[in-house]
Amino acid sequence: MACGILLVTHPGIGASILAIATALMRQLPLQAEAFEVPLDADLETLLPQASSALRRVDSGAGVLVLTDLYGASPSNLAGQLARLGTPVRRVSALSLPMLLRVMNYPEQELDQLPATAAAGTRNGAIIDDA
Repeated sequence: MACGILLVTHPGIGASILAIATALMRQLPLQAEAFEVPLDADLETLLPQASSALRRVDSGAGVLVLTDLYGASPSNLAGQLARLGTPVRRVSALSLPMLLRVMNYPEQELDQLPATAAAGTRNGAIIDDA
């Protein structure tokens, strides 16, 4: 059983990164979905919808929730999702390298995926003098 991936982001970020990852990989090895939080959102109102998205990607092995900015509304909503009962791990600073790295290790369990995700973003930042 594989973990699910839920991207909880500001508008335009999660869906775009997920679409690019899908185009590059042709087929994602893990169930993934983007849930975008409007800038003026009431998180209590969005919690049921976000919870439904979480359940759609969960096959029983838990869900890795990737957010774009720690401490912002999407991250705070992800924190609320983590308290609903489904095993959840949350990682912030979502990037395309992060998502691709996670997708390349579909056999990893939920406890391993956060470090893999962080390594994807960290190793994806290259300073090029050219």
